[in-house]
Amino acid sequence: FPGKTQLDISADESAKIPTEPIIDSISPLSWWRAGRRIRRLNPDLLIFKYWMPFFAPAYGVIARLVKKNIRTKIMFICDNIVPHERRVGDTFLTKFAFKPGDFFIVQSQAVREQLLELAPQAKHRVVPHPVYEIFGQPLDKAEARRRLNLSDERVILFFGYVRPYKGLEVLLQAMPEILRRVKLRLLVVGEFYENEAAFRKQVADLQIADAVTIHADFVANEEVNLYFSACDVVVLPYRSATQSGIVQIAYQLNKPCIVTDVGGLAEVVHDNQTGFVAPPENPIALAEAVVRFYRQNKEREFVENVKLEKKKYSWDYMIDVIENFAGSDQ
Repeated sequence: FPGKTQLDISADESAKIPTEPIIDSISPLSWWRAGRRIRRLNPDLLIFKYWMPFFAPAYGVIARLVKKNIRTKIMFICDNIVPHERRVGDTFLTKFAFKPGDFFIVQSQAVREQLLELAPQAKHRVVPHPVYEIFGQPLDKAEARRRLNLSDERVILFFGYVRPYKGLEVLLQAMPEILRRVKLRLLVVGEFYENEAAFRKQVADLQIADAVTIHADFVANEEVNLYFSACDVVVLPYRSATQSGIVQIAYQLNKPCIVTDVGGLAEVVHDNQTGFVAPPENPIALAEAVVRFYRQNKEREFVENVKLEKKKYSWDYMIDVIENFAGSDQ
């Protein structure tokens, strides 16, 4: 684990769901105990949230133990199937976890394609990631900037863990061209899962330090809307993706996005409607998208479109699909 902490420091107790941790992901004995305990509960449906093969051995063992109950069905809700940083054995482990599965919910067409490569007969539905509702409502932009000590007229936001596939260095490479044409501030917010010093050196080498603010810490739930409300647009320069929960946070807080055309990002960010879609690994094209956003005064138009688009991403729809699956015949 390369981050600073895995503990949720949020003060908002309403967002915390009472849970009892019963699985140690590296202790097979805990898998057996958990499987036996869930089996005794005899549930109608057991749901696994799947996003990386590291958890596949635990999930596969638990699913097989619970599956001994004839009535219990197994569902996997998949953020990713092929991990962003691949390792030897990923495919084998994923197949091991998925074999007992009865139903699969995938959250983009890109993930659907990955699922069907591994399990062509898998019973599945594509359900986009619902918008987050735990980060409150949008704040007044001027007030958010005042609280963050931002005096800039224009602000773009990169938010989330800094990992290789997120492409932050591509956005930094784009900044000199952006700043040559539009004066703005880039706000980078999130823990670094890479070498933070290397990014700060890149900022210095590109001579853009005066236009870049880095907040390299975990952000508590009650502060997330502060950063999104302070920006004009969220920029996701990803090298690869399936989908991104960052888009769903942005939509909940009425913010347009500039994304790269990888995975399922273009499925939720509609080019020239709720944001712009640029080719990946292309700092010049990314810079052009940012400049176009400001030169064509797209913010107001995109925000209104986001307010309409986000209605598609409801939790009610996700619940309906889960309940229909759970009540269906094999």
